[in-house]
Amino acid sequence: MKFEATKYKLQSVATGKLFEDQGWTLDAPTEEKPSLIRAIYEKKQIDVKDDSYGLYKFADWLPVHRMLKGSHAPLTYKSDGLAKELGLTNLYITFSGYWPEKGISMPTCSFKETESYSVGARLPIDEDKILVVASAGNTARAFARVCSDNDIPLLLCLPEDNLSAMWFDEPIKDCVKLVVAKTGGDYFDAINLSNIAAEMDMFLPEGGAKNVARRDGMATTTLSAVTAIGKIPDYYFQAVGSGTGAIAAWEANLRLIEDGRFGSNKMKLMVSQNKPFTPIHDAWKADSRHMLHLDDNIARKQVEDILAKVLSNRKPPYPIIGGLYDAMKDAGGDVLLASNDEAVAAAKLFEKTEGNDIHPAASVAVATLINAVSDGVVNKDDLIMLNITGGGEERFHREKDVIYLKPSMVFELDPNPEEVKQKLKELYS
Repeated sequence: MKFEATKYKLQSVATGKLFEDQGWTLDAPTEEKPSLIRAIYEKKQIDVKDDSYGLYKFADWLPVHRMLKGSHAPLTYKSDGLAKELGLTNLYITFSGYWPEKGISMPTCSFKETESYSVGARLPIDEDKILVVASAGNTARAFARVCSDNDIPLLLCLPEDNLSAMWFDEPIKDCVKLVVAKTGGDYFDAINLSNIAAEMDMFLPEGGAKNVARRDGMATTTLSAVTAIGKIPDYYFQAVGSGTGAIAAWEANLRLIEDGRFGSNKMKLMVSQNKPFTPIHDAWKADSRHMLHLDDNIARKQVEDILAKVLSNRKPPYPIIGGLYDAMKDAGGDVLLASNDEAVAAAKLFEKTEGNDIHPAASVAVATLINAVSDGVVNKDDLIMLNITGGGEERFHREKDVIYLKPSMVFELDPNPEEVKQKLKELYS
């Protein structure tokens, strides 16, 4: 299978300045103002390869120089059952997960695989540092699977309370190690651990939203939808923790406009959060670029109370130039809310009408679509993309024998950085 490295440059969103990727560039050089950077691809019209390439069928717009094995591209299809139930004529579902009958079998059942395969393929082949990733659950599972399958050294940082997310249908190789922030912590505590590790020479920070490979990997959901439908949708529905997926959708939208074959509209970003943890919603409704103050203890309690634990980022890439605030100001849209009960009902409705189980985060997105229809926010003939960011997990567990990855170390919630570094050195000695 022929594959050539994608040609691209990087650009500061703040200044528009173009520069070369030095291999793992996460920030614009010489710029002091925090800004996301973007990949500017040489090919302005995307040439989608066949399905045998997996995720890399969209490689024209991925910042990669190799293919990793085992990837799947998101799948887009026109809804019949859910659309009929809601009275919609143009509802398209973009599905990432496990649904063999439809031709998709992501072994971690999550769209986080799109990030992992893109980030891993951006890594220089001769990279000798250990990649560090912080996660609330699904991202960790995806990176663990992809890095294990492709022999990429990885350190994962996770909240101990989210260890139930670390399931697999085959053992994870020793090149992947897992450390956790003790019970009572959340995603913010996992990020803190990863930041401490990233200060050590032996580790390479993955970069989160600042990594163009992560965002452009997630953007394949939008590329899947638009190339399948033939035009850019009016609305984009997705539940968000960090909002990185919505930023990615916006950036893909801009590239698709430049492509010229799919329309010139910007799809409204209808992003959703799970009550009572709603920091992005609260900042957006206050028309504030900056996140509002949220007490650490209150935040942790709210995270305990939400069904969709992966939607629990306390410091999302919302304020940064090129981040979620700018995306939504440019594209239009709103931040919607769903309760746990609404999400549970939405999941049942999706399984009944479409035939597969979905993750709690995806259920939040479905719940807000249901509400948007009943409130008249969207019309019956609007072209809608519903991003189902994970599904088929219950079925996967029924059909496979799963095992759980256990942590190598458990750290306190406010650990001494030097002690953390010493223990990590011992872990790798």
